[in-house]
Amino acid sequence: MSEDKQSAMAEMYRVTFRDIMEGEIVKGRIVAFNQKEAVVDIGFKSEGFVAIEEFRNMDNFAIDSEIEVLIESIEDDQGRLILSRTKAEKLKGWMKIGDTIKEGDDVEGRILKQVKGGFIVDVEGVEAFLPLSLSAFKGVAASEIMTNKYRFQIAKLNKPRRNLILSRREVVQKEREVVRDKLWTELAKGQKRTGFVKGITDFGAFIDLGGVDGLLHITDMSWTRINHPSEIVSVGQRLEVLILDFDKTNSKVSLGLKQIVDNPWTDIYAKYPTGTKVKGKIVNVMPYGVFVEIERGIEGLLHSSEITWQKKLVNPQEMFKVGDEIEVQIINVDKDSKRISLSMKQLETNPWLEAGKSYPINSSVKGKVRGFTDYGAFVELDSGLEGMIHISDMSWTRKINHPQDVLQKGQDVEVIVLAIDSENRKINLGLKQLSSNPWTKIAEEYPVGIEIESEVVLNSNFGVFVKLGDDIEALVYSSEIDKEKAEKLKPGDKLKVRIIKVDIEQMKIGVSAKV
Repeated sequence: MSEDKQSAMAEMYRVTFRDIMEGEIVKGRIVAFNQKEAVVDIGFKSEGFVAIEEFRNMDNFAIDSEIEVLIESIEDDQGRLILSRTKAEKLKGWMKIGDTIKEGDDVEGRILKQVKGGFIVDVEGVEAFLPLSLSAFKGVAASEIMTNKYRFQIAKLNKPRRNLILSRREVVQKEREVVRDKLWTELAKGQKRTGFVKGITDFGAFIDLGGVDGLLHITDMSWTRINHPSEIVSVGQRLEVLILDFDKTNSKVSLGLKQIVDNPWTDIYAKYPTGTKVKGKIVNVMPYGVFVEIERGIEGLLHSSEITWQKKLVNPQEMFKVGDEIEVQIINVDKDSKRISLSMKQLETNPWLEAGKSYPINSSVKGKVRGFTDYGAFVELDSGLEGMIHISDMSWTRKINHPQDVLQKGQDVEVIVLAIDSENRKINLGLKQLSSNPWTKIAEEYPVGIEIESEVVLNSNFGVFVKLGDDIEALVYSSEIDKEKAEKLKPGDKLKVRIIKVDIEQMKIGVSAKV
């Protein structure tokens, strides 16, 4: 080959194949794709390879597409030229921003992915790390984090190692301050604002208006009386409120919720005069009565004493549940206190007006035991009216310590009507009056002076009660028994006694153990 020809060939190779260095960014042209790599011509003697996963969206790339790549290795273990498009982008990013940013600067970026301990952020092609503790993403949905761009502050910058750490906390604080200052200039009394419930206390709720917190006091939540703010609002809830007053100097904002709607109590006397019949829904059940909503924002109390004529004592919690619809009558309205008193029993005829005719004195009637007190038993009569058997009217001869010693709840009983007080809704009933008074015969059977074997029933501080026979009880006075002997006695023990007193009118027998 001639010398001229050799020179021409050398020049051709020099023009066609250039010298390259590892770590250099060069332009190349995609010439082929396989399953794992893209084949790229960068004007070198051999073509290079870029991993296919470095192309985020393959639809944007095709044969002959021009890309920039970083020469990662001129010759790997297999003698191949290895290129990286991702590292080229990162290096270009560092070359672009490396000389223009410093710690404390603000930059804009987009979250690429979440990793252990934080997030990877794309800042103009440079991947930076955002620690979770500096992210200020509390309460932000994951879908929102990955789709929006954010501003960050450079917390730490190491250019030689290409290490960039970001913080969003300071940026958020600055943004809040800007929003807060702007909000204070916009606030006005009577203005409606939307916020979300930040926290709840016994006296109200704190509402975040977007940088400024306001207090929604419990008295400004509803035109009706409520026991706790949680009945109206919940943490995280968005709601529209009214600016009642504000003090920028002391950072105080008073909010109202009920003021957004008209005060339903304004014409309450005209809408609900005494005697009006209305239907309502039970919204709360308490031991003393039920609260009934008769219209939105208007509640009344149906007290337990106004539920029925028949029973003087009722338990509303056994009769009603929240959500029940009932008909009631307005019996009193107090606009100033925002209270309405309701009644169910006023819708019915008062059966106590005819009680005297229905239950003549000394007549025998039947009923069912419904409950007890320490001093008697309540009996429901056929009409639904309720009477009481006092413990003193349960037995002619026994000392009754508790009515359950004689009767059981739900038991059917026959009783005698002793007295009726219709005005106070009382009927006195007797059980012992079903039989005649036996005390005249008892006095004859147990004359003073006789001695008899008895059985101890009760040992008390003032004496020992004993049973003489046929449920006839007598009292051994403490002065009529040896103290040491009395202390040893227990129910069921036998004790010999002597009759010392019989009182027919008081229906009592006194005995002595000194025989």
